[in-house]
Amino acid sequence: MKSFSVRTNEHTQFVNITREVQGAVSELAIKNGIATIFIPHTTAGITINENADPDVTEDIQSALERAVPWKMEYRHSEGNAAAHVKASMVGSSVQVIVKDGRIQLGTWQAIYFCEFDGPRLRSVWVQ
Repeated sequence: MKSFSVRTNEHTQFVNITREVQGAVSELAIKNGIATIFIPHTTAGITINENADPDVTEDIQSALERAVPWKMEYRHSEGNAAAHVKASMVGSSVQVIVKDGRIQLGTWQAIYFCEFDGPRLRSVWVQ
């Protein structure tokens, strides 16, 4: 397993980690197979989506905020229940195919770390 850190500087933020994931796959010497990228946090997630238009990730963030507003009557006493819900909706792992040592993504795809309770220093695990 290989891990790397992601520092977020906003409360909600999508960070393109495709390059770091490729670096981890290269360091692990995965030639052909499947790589799992896992986020070991309960208020962050991971997704694969468009990387050509930054409005796409902004739209996803806005839609999640409308669906799960930060200020609502939640029972969780820490005050970050919305981040937990969003992390559950987005998910904590993705898998990508590796062929000839390169992760295989569509033309417009990127791997995004999704911060829902930042800013923080976060971890990403690749296996």
